[in-house]
Amino acid sequence: MIVIKEITSKKDKKKFVDFPNKLYRDNKYYIPSFFKDELEMLDPKTNAAYEYCETRFFLAYRDNKIVGRICALINHAYNKKINARQMRFCRFDVIDDFEVTKKLFEPVIAWAKERGLNRIIGPIGFSDIDKQGLLVEGFEEESNTITLYNHPYYMEHLEKLGFVKDVDWLEFQIFCPENISERINRMANVITKRYGYQLIRLRKRKEMKPYIKAGFDLINEAFSPLYGTVPLNEGQIQKAMKQFVTMVNMEFLYLVANKEGELIGLGLMVPSLNAATKKSNGRLFPFGFIRALRALRKPKVLDMYMIAVKPEYQNLGVNVLMLCEGIKSSIKHGVSHAETGPELETNQNVQALWKEFDVRQHRRRRCYKLDLE
Repeated sequence: MIVIKEITSKKDKKKFVDFPNKLYRDNKYYIPSFFKDELEMLDPKTNAAYEYCETRFFLAYRDNKIVGRICALINHAYNKKINARQMRFCRFDVIDDFEVTKKLFEPVIAWAKERGLNRIIGPIGFSDIDKQGLLVEGFEEESNTITLYNHPYYMEHLEKLGFVKDVDWLEFQIFCPENISERINRMANVITKRYGYQLIRLRKRKEMKPYIKAGFDLINEAFSPLYGTVPLNEGQIQKAMKQFVTMVNMEFLYLVANKEGELIGLGLMVPSLNAATKKSNGRLFPFGFIRALRALRKPKVLDMYMIAVKPEYQNLGVNVLMLCEGIKSSIKHGVSHAETGPELETNQNVQALWKEFDVRQHRRRRCYKLDLE
């Protein structure tokens, strides 16, 4: 018999967060989330997104054993932004049993109808800095700390329930060349002279402080048109700042200003923490933090966290400057390749950046939708 339990206690939330680690214990492609970060994400006291979000959490039990989990989420800010009545689901993990999936979605659908909502989308989380998109291609590719991993049967379960594709994201491996191409170098020089752009390279973390607010304002503005996004509020910015600052290797942070000194471009790559995170099972303490610091100092693979360009400067060469510097830094450190984050399949501007490289599109993920009316 399958029993669905709504959970609220911290003890049960720990079980909720830990369930995928147990489900994927023997899967070499799965990378755990940071356990502490996940717990804080589910707590209104530590996640500022609760300023505009509501959640409910459910665990599925069979014979007193957890066999599935799901979070139902209402993002009121996004619904207002696009004039929609949507519920989201995220943190969906389940054994290969369609009946468990069916039971998990029953209270989600019931809550959506109770609140007068007419569509469910997911998996998609609180904001754009949360993980999103069900893996639909690339099941035999190692995941990373900023993306989801799931078995192929998740897709089958959702489609059997009536979910259909809403949007897809693509992910790429960008292989580092032995030398920077003369063409890119020349383009960067021409663009700098033509537009008077200034490349800002920081050497110490304390030098980041004057650029933090401008950086997040830029991210909010650049990402505004993207699927599922709402501006990060002050609390989310402060939280993200603390997390990112500890992970940043200054060699892989790129800032571009216009000739007036206004920040117009930001690029961030972070040395992959996959091996450190997997070995520590997502726990930073007592030894995970040490492993993470080692990985940050000696990068062989980079995770591309973001590229943001102020809208009026898009297609005016800002990306080329950051790309040029990224190649130089990667060659200097002996980086093998970089892994992009999820890019909307329709985002031709970003994907055009990779045409100069040896590239492999290796994962695809999907946000599904289910209409309730």
